[in-house]
Parts: sequence; structure tokens; C-alpha cells
Amino acid sequence: MTMDMKNPVDLFQPGRVLKICAPMVRYSKLAFRTLVRKYECDLCFTPMIIAESFVKSIKARDSEFTTNQADGPLIVQFAANDPQVLADAAGIVSPFADGVDLNCGCPQRWAVAEGYGACLINKPELLRDMLRQVRNQIENPNFSVSIKIRIHKDIKTTVELCRKAEAAGVSWVTVHGRTAEERHQPVHYDAIKIIKENMSIPVIANGDIKNLKDVATTHQATGVDGVMAARGLLANPAMFAGYEETPLACIWDWVDIALEHGTPFTCFHHHLMYMMERITSQQEKKVFNVLSSTSAVVDYLHEHYGL
Repeated sequence: MTMDMKNPVDLFQPGRVLKICAPMVRYSKLAFRTLVRKYECDLCFTPMIIAESFVKSIKARDSEFTTNQADGPLIVQFAANDPQVLADAAGIVSPFADGVDLNCGCPQRWAVAEGYGACLINKPELLRDMLRQVRNQIENPNFSVSIKIRIHKDIKTTVELCRKAEAAGVSWVTVHGRTAEERHQPVHYDAIKIIKENMSIPVIANGDIKNLKDVATTHQATGVDGVMAARGLLANPAMFAGYEETPLACIWDWVDIALEHGTPFTCFHHHLMYMMERITSQQEKKVFNVLSSTSAVVDYLHEHYGL
């Protein structure tokens, strides 16, 4: 099953802001990607996959990466710290995806201890070697190779890193506008704007995008080419289509898609908890959040939100 390959870089068009689903551990899997694509999401990322285990183990490949004919354009995100391993992982997914993304932003302790994620923004030579290796090894010129980074306290360091990445052939850069130490502090839109001004490839802004208004204001504040949402989409998968909160049609779409894909109950239920957070009372949450089977959840939805 080879996709109809176009260069995902061509999705970026002047005057248009690309709307993107972030890589989310456990959540940006095939069923959820299918849902957000119904609601004007232009590009989706898989959850972060550890390249090394992906290359070594067929079992890891089967559990970590599922796609289908309609699941495009699609970027597979890897955690890696070795050029050859990343290039091999990219080679495995290249017939089924439009590009790979290297995670240079995950701030979690385990990731940084393994040499993955946010520590890579302080290793420009290694980053350059990883990008080059993928570029050299993947024969398809339309296959994109991108990075997702956090920023340094000194933005000059980040700009320097991005320039080196651009010279090494990176297709675009996604910037989460926080440092590796920051969690819920406000996003530094000024830093994203400076990076954008210093690059000639597309730049995507990430961090605190909660609705379509945020997409517009972020675009205006930074001049970026795309905007990536994570928690905003979990709470409202129809956000990019302009809905202020999750419409009932979207909830039922999720039920249909999840049942069709055989989504495990916990994942199915968690998504609904996120989606219904803003439209249910505390009392309703108490009941809904402890339901323990798909049939109980579907019955509850029919009873309360019957269509």
C-alpha cells in the first residue's frame, strides 16, 4: 500500500495557515487522526515513536504505527539520537507516510536521560548529522524531514540551531514557544516570530492553541506558516472547523470511527472525557467517567445525547 506521494512542503501556501494535529503520546493515533481530518485538519502527526525499538522489533512496529489509505498527509514522529537508526526508521515508514519528524522538544526526564527530545536542541552537530543521514538514505525527494523544537533562553542560540538545520536540508521547523524547563507558562510568541523572520523554510507555531481565534492571532503575531494544536484538539476535535466546543455530531463521529477501528476501551473513553469536559456538569462527569465498557458508554450517550 503506497500512498499517492506529494511533497508535504507544498501544503504550505502564502496567505494560508496550515492547521496541524500535534504528535500526542497515546492520542494522535489512526482513529483520532481520522476524526480531526473530518473537521478541517490539514496535516497529522503520529505519536512520538522510539526509533531504536521500531527498527529492532516487528512487534513495536505493529503496535506503534498503523495507517490506511485515507490517512494522509501524515508525518511520523521519531525520538532518536543516532543518525543511522533514524534513517533506518524513516526508511521503514517511507512507503506509507509523507515524511518524518525528529522530536527535539520532549522535556520529560526519561527522554532527556536517553539522549532524546529537548536535549537535542543543544547538540546542533548531531542534529545536522541525523537530518543529513535521512536525506541521503531516503530516495524519494518528496519525503519531508522536519524537526519539532523548544526554544533556548537566549533566542539567538535557537535561531543558530534552526539555520544549521535548514542548511542540513530540514523541510520545516515546528517551534513550541517554551523552554525545556517551562510547562504552563505563557508561550513566547515573540521568540517564534524571530525564528520565522530568520528562516526561508516554513515555520509552525505550537503551544496553547485552543480555538480557531487562537490560530488567527498566532498567525498575526508571528507570521508563521502553520499552527499545531495538541490539548486544544483533544478537548475539541472540531476546533479547526470553527466550533467553540465539541459539537454532538463530532462525538458521534468519534463513536463510529473508534468502533470501526477497534479502538481499545480506555482510549475510546479517555477521548470522550476530554471532548465532553466543557459540555458536562460535575455530576454528569462523576457518572460518565467511571463507566467501564463500550456498551455502557454508548448507552449513556444515546440516553443523554441521542441523535
